[in-house]
Amino acid sequence: MSGAARILIVEDEPKIARLAADYLHAAGWETVQVHRGDEAEARFADEAFDLVVLDLMLPGVDGLTLCKSFRAQSTVPIIMVTARVEEVDRLLGLEVGADDYLCKPFSPRELVARVKAQLRRQGWVRGTPKTGLDLQEDALRAVYEGAAADLTRVEFRILSALLAQEGVILSRDQLIAAAYEDHRVVSDRTIDTHMKNLRRKLMTVMGDAMGIRSVYGVGYRWEVEP
Repeated sequence: MSGAARILIVEDEPKIARLAADYLHAAGWETVQVHRGDEAEARFADEAFDLVVLDLMLPGVDGLTLCKSFRAQSTVPIIMVTARVEEVDRLLGLEVGADDYLCKPFSPRELVARVKAQLRRQGWVRGTPKTGLDLQEDALRAVYEGAAADLTRVEFRILSALLAQEGVILSRDQLIAAAYEDHRVVSDRTIDTHMKNLRRKLMTVMGDAMGIRSVYGVGYRWEVEP
């Protein structure tokens, strides 16, 4: 699948909900925020969502009850969020059908990473409407206006990381972490070589629309110039 996944954020603290929504939207996904459990129950029944970020403590209907209800209706991934760190709550949350959990306070970037992991398991790879570039993970391919660039797995992961945080400078260390899931030791020169090859491949299908920008002494970012 490609395109924008729809994410339901169920969180009774508006500031936390807005922060989560801002980061998830920046990563390329659509979001819907609700602040009460009963409202979330109604929205879930009436609309299609691809993932739920679900707070444990909610007015109206609590998070665990909602999780059971959602799981009875759908296999959509559910990430539980809780300020209660007791192990029993964590286990109970998973037992009722949650796929993952985060404890407050959490890093918004960690939330993005957890969401991305869950969506990837469901077959989602985010396309990027702003650039028109569609990522096809199964084929390790980037497609732009019908033209395809075949990538290595490392190149695909680097490109996915850049697109997920468009406009944000990612250091070489961050790109290494994104590219190599086995946490191997890799030199900056190796990443620079991958970037050179990736840029060359994308230029063949995107021309001047290719958005990888190098920031001297810092790293790289994806930014499409007006």
